[in-house]
Amino acid sequence: MALLALSLSGCIDSSGPILADSVDAFGPRLKLQLFSLRKGYAHDPEQATYTWNGAIYAHSGGGMKDVGGFSVHSFEAGDSIIQTVPAKQGQTTEFALLHTLAEGVFQVIAIDEADADEPTRAAYCKHVDKSGCRIETRDQLFAFARATQAQRHENGGLAIRLPDAADKEPRRARARHK
Repeated sequence: MALLALSLSGCIDSSGPILADSVDAFGPRLKLQLFSLRKGYAHDPEQATYTWNGAIYAHSGGGMKDVGGFSVHSFEAGDSIIQTVPAKQGQTTEFALLHTLAEGVFQVIAIDEADADEPTRAAYCKHVDKSGCRIETRDQLFAFARATQAQRHENGGLAIRLPDAADKEPRRARARHK
């Protein structure tokens, strides 16, 4: 669900995907109502639709056009890591934690170098181009993800799963037969 509702500048990134074990966590189509969270309030509502293509959820409609797709990867304590697929070639891959708040309701938190201690940042961050913290390995990603997971975050994104037209159709058909 992605860095979908987030502006991720200043967070960790990589020059390409790091994680390869993506899971089909939400079925073949995913329609989302997205909000950015600031100071405990939801702002900037936007809807986006993604379609599972066997490897990633590819953008198929609505907003969030700067995120061409994303993959979902199981992580620790019931959370998942979201890995973006940039819409334009040459853009970086970014990462977020996906935390389930209730069924179909998720908090999306950018994995941020600032959540880690100075020795971790010094050992793992490379400052390349406009990147605040460029990483290259799964171990580096997991170190920063654990640091972000350990912090309380009021800001980030809120993603709510919505039924799309395909999900609604069987109900309409059933209603006509009654």
